[in-house]
Amino acid sequence: MTLLDLGRIRLFCTSLGPQAREDAPTLLLVHGWGGDGREWSPHAEVLAGRFRILVPDLRGHGRSEVPDEGNTPAEMAEDLAALLESVGAGPVVAVGHSMGVQVVNLLAVRHPNAVRSVIALDPAHGADEAEAARIPARLAEYREHGARAAAALVAGAFSPQAPPGLRTAHLRTVLGTPDHVIAQAYAGMYTDPGAVGVRPHSETCLRRRTQPALTVWSFEEYAEWERGTLRVPGSRVEHWPHTGHYLHEERTERTIRLIRDWAAGEQPG
Repeated sequence: MTLLDLGRIRLFCTSLGPQAREDAPTLLLVHGWGGDGREWSPHAEVLAGRFRILVPDLRGHGRSEVPDEGNTPAEMAEDLAALLESVGAGPVVAVGHSMGVQVVNLLAVRHPNAVRSVIALDPAHGADEAEAARIPARLAEYREHGARAAAALVAGAFSPQAPPGLRTAHLRTVLGTPDHVIAQAYAGMYTDPGAVGVRPHSETCLRRRTQPALTVWSFEEYAEWERGTLRVPGSRVEHWPHTGHYLHEERTERTIRLIRDWAAGEQPG
């Protein structure tokens, strides 16, 4: 675990498992908005027996540097490109959750040689018209109240089956995220020039992604929409019902199997 000076940013990153294996790719595990790399701890420890694992804290989050400006998925993707070059990793299987999916998709589009494939878990993209209509008011709340407003959204993101303590852990983490980072990251997802969170812009970004991708949604309608965007052979979309937004933590063992089998080149049923 170390704070790496990448020139453009200092990122905290955990590295587990063998440094290089010809028979297995590196896994890059990327958290979402208002989170940090700790949420990947159980996945990383299990998967490190077979893969090299990199778990960064995105800029403005966790123990990474907090810039005054530029805390957006686009800049985060460039940070990760610099990280992979610095540690000599790639092409990676890039695994993202929520905003982290935007980050790994942008990494895949902008730096295609750095990414072997993408695993996207409940992405922060594909907002339909109804969801898009709520974005301006939410952004205004985040600009005024920062992490406190974000915590209200996070509190409702869990299913009744979520493990005890998971909601509290995420509320603590998001409340520790700087207010300006919360607002800038949300704008970077949905309203900034080039943002890819709203459905038409999401579709454009997904068409530009040339790597195979496995996407898991907690909402069937969004899963059906994304199935219609698939263009790369080997890509697929799954729907996990009765699961909250943090599905990788609500269903940790299932997520570990999903990542392991995909990264190993298998196609689980």
